[in-house]
Amino acid sequence: MTPPKVRRRLTAILAADVAGYSGLVAADEDGTLSQFAAHLRDLIQPLVAEHDGRVIKTTGDGLLVEFASVVSALQCAMQIQAGMVKRNAPLAPARRLEFRMGLHAADVVIDSGDIFGEGVNVAARLEGLADPGGVCVSARVQEDTYGRLKVEFDDLGEQALKNMPRPVRVYSVRREGAPARPAVLALPDKPSIAVLPFQNMSGDPEQEYFAEAITEDLTTALSRWRWFFVIARGSSSTFKDSGLDPKRIGRDLGVRYLLDGSVRKAGARMRISVQLIDASNASHVWAERFDRDLVDILALQDEITEQVVAAIEPAMLRSEGVRVARKNLNDYTALDCFHRGMWHLHRVSAEGYRESIALFREAITRDPNLAAGYIGLARILYGAAAVYGWSTDRRKDLEDSRQAALTAISLDPRDAYGHYALSGSALYLGLHEEALEAAQRAVVLNPNFALGYARLGQVLTFVGRPAEAVAPIERSLRHSPFDPQRAAILASLSLAHYQNGDYVEGVAAAKASLQHDPHVALAVLAACLARLGRFEEVQHRMPAETRQQLFRQALRIVAFANEADHAHYVDGLHLAGMAAAG
Repeated sequence: MTPPKVRRRLTAILAADVAGYSGLVAADEDGTLSQFAAHLRDLIQPLVAEHDGRVIKTTGDGLLVEFASVVSALQCAMQIQAGMVKRNAPLAPARRLEFRMGLHAADVVIDSGDIFGEGVNVAARLEGLADPGGVCVSARVQEDTYGRLKVEFDDLGEQALKNMPRPVRVYSVRREGAPARPAVLALPDKPSIAVLPFQNMSGDPEQEYFAEAITEDLTTALSRWRWFFVIARGSSSTFKDSGLDPKRIGRDLGVRYLLDGSVRKAGARMRISVQLIDASNASHVWAERFDRDLVDILALQDEITEQVVAAIEPAMLRSEGVRVARKNLNDYTALDCFHRGMWHLHRVSAEGYRESIALFREAITRDPNLAAGYIGLARILYGAAAVYGWSTDRRKDLEDSRQAALTAISLDPRDAYGHYALSGSALYLGLHEEALEAAQRAVVLNPNFALGYARLGQVLTFVGRPAEAVAPIERSLRHSPFDPQRAAILASLSLAHYQNGDYVEGVAAAKASLQHDPHVALAVLAACLARLGRFEEVQHRMPAETRQQLFRQALRIVAFANEADHAHYVDGLHLAGMAAAG
């Protein structure tokens, strides 16, 4: 039987939807639905018919239209948008329906009156790039209509559209009388971010200074991350109360991410809301709300800055790893290799270890001057050798890790992560003085470095100063309360308490760690419980069949400078029933 012939035709595809439709429906469902139906009946369908178009289908908040002529399609789109301006004029801004439109010309598949194919998907993605009331078109549409209509185009550059195999050059149709957009800024190789002016939602002008101070502090703190590109405060401040779409702001500033927020005072309480936005698609990467007492406004300002910055750094790095994964491997830059390597590193698996090493080495090959590549390599090598036991040559991997960290520092001595990595490899090589100096340098360079404080506390414990170790580890947890490595940081805190003879606090920290990971703090928990004489709980927590493996793991991850400190820990493990395994 002969398969049915696929029907195709070249057509102009217009995709449109209502900006902020979900919010409009939530505020007034019946009114919004009624408005949409009226606009469709009285404005859109007559104009589509006038330009020989056909409405393929409508959805709750949008529609898909095809035209035989690209020129007619763009004329119709502009007339619809002009008509919507007039229809919206009598309405309050919160009740206005504004369409975003995308227009593309392509070969489509026809099936039962509907159209399908990549061209339809491109039109839908273009619509997502348009401002409310605006129209975005592909290069093909711009070429076919340029000079034939009284419209001007703003070049938005090459855009990576979701699920599209290659970038598409996009143009925005300039509204009549609107000024030309500034030239499209190429995105930096680094993850790029702008801190937008925080809004004062309190109705209290005296709180305006607090919103401005938070914005300034966040900009300064983010600038300390050497692999972030941060827009200066003066540029981002021009978008205060602009009401522009995040995608537009991101394009105008030439950044991928926006940090936005607000402050609201109510009595003696302050609420700070913060969100990290991917400007390429206006999606939320991270969001948090902080409710605090207004006891000390300056201390509150510092606390919010620390916690926000500490949360943003891993959120952005995860987002970059996912973004890079969508690219063809042949298109990876050196920095792409680094970000993908970090994504594999955070998987914490033997497979991820192998993948990340290969990607970090590839980053270094592609750009021998990229400090981040050496930092990534240093981190995964000492982690695999000293923490996870994946290395086949522990000593060599630790020495290679140290050399990579030293190279990173020579390339960029102000990157706190380079000193952090050096501290890790030096610690497990027995170079305790070097490890301590590097850890201290890391937090001097970046006072918001959560992992840096955790490393400093870890090193202090191993050099015989556990009482001093507690404060920086607790500061690390305060800086990053949702850190992906929280289990390990709490385990390090538990060990500091144990070595300081504070076994009750050691138990508390270890149990908190076990809520995030069932293994990492198990040995130190058993040692703390044994010192407290709680042997039944030890037996419950640590079955006999696991004790030998657990003992080996416990000794692999410690690096005490003094034999007496090492013996104190080992004696606790023996007391917990692991003597035979030793």
